[in-house]
Amino acid sequence: MTSLDLLFRRDVPLIDVRAPVEFHKGAFPSACNLPILSDAEREAVGISYKEEGPEAAAKLGHALVSGDVKETRIQCWATFIEANPESQLYCFRGGQRSQIACAWLRDAGIEVPRIEGGYKKMRHHLIRVFDQLPPLVIVGGKTGTGKTVFLEPLGNAVDLEGIANHRGSAFGKKIAPQPSQIDFENRVAIQFLKFCDAPHVLLEDEGRLIGRIHVPLPLQSKMKASPMILIEETVEIRTQNIYEEYIEQQWQEYQAEHGPEAPARYADYLLGAVDAIKKRLGGVAHSEIRQLMQEALQSGDANKHRAWISRLLIDYYDPMYNYQLSQKEGRIRFRGTADEAQHWYAENSEELLT
Repeated sequence: MTSLDLLFRRDVPLIDVRAPVEFHKGAFPSACNLPILSDAEREAVGISYKEEGPEAAAKLGHALVSGDVKETRIQCWATFIEANPESQLYCFRGGQRSQIACAWLRDAGIEVPRIEGGYKKMRHHLIRVFDQLPPLVIVGGKTGTGKTVFLEPLGNAVDLEGIANHRGSAFGKKIAPQPSQIDFENRVAIQFLKFCDAPHVLLEDEGRLIGRIHVPLPLQSKMKASPMILIEETVEIRTQNIYEEYIEQQWQEYQAEHGPEAPARYADYLLGAVDAIKKRLGGVAHSEIRQLMQEALQSGDANKHRAWISRLLIDYYDPMYNYQLSQKEGRIRFRGTADEAQHWYAENSEELLT
């Protein structure tokens, strides 16, 4: 196990001194962006480097970050380190920005480890995790069977939808935005590092996309070749599961976030989702389901919500999943209800991969 493995597995607090624009493109979960140069300062230094060379750029950087500005940035780092004594610091490549930051801290009487190679080396380390994945067990099942709930209590499961902040369906969009593609990959890789001692890791069956997030290709390939536990439930149970998650829970989230605007925004979310699959539903089915949805939204009647949910499952989700499942039959090790699957997994988890 490498030092970077340990750093990520232990969620070591990290000071990222890159500019905010770099940080927002991709970062690590335990990192705090405390830049040595603002976006504007970084841009100015970059222009100077191209036009006048490295010495002029370095001189400009020191001029821009001097006096009170310099002291404020040192104090920000010092405050973070005081609150997080195990902190480590890095810039993009482990070059001048992190070297200067550590030197300034040293002058202030504070020592902090600097990560050699910086963000670039750390990012490449995590990318390689996807080429060395542990054995996987996939939990599949039609929409609403409770796959996520099945995985929640297990200590060796990676919640791809949770990390992607999307439920993975046409209606899966959440109020908060999805992370960047790089952030998603970094977080998933770190989860796999944390489970490197487990005999296998469980994942919910996913397609190549979770919302706008791409599942990394090596992970897709591994998932497609891994054994599966298939959860099966009646349409009635699945309808109720979806009602609780997408109607009751989601409505509460919209109320908390949007207040008086919640009804209109929530209606836009549901109607927009069904409109997005109009072509695949077909014009007649789309029109009928949309009408049921509008009646449910206007009345607030739980049974009317269940009516459109049930219709959507039968007309749209189930035929699509039945086709997908026909290509996975040979990988299924167990099929049954969520409760039956829990009991079976508890008794057979060690033999799953034999």
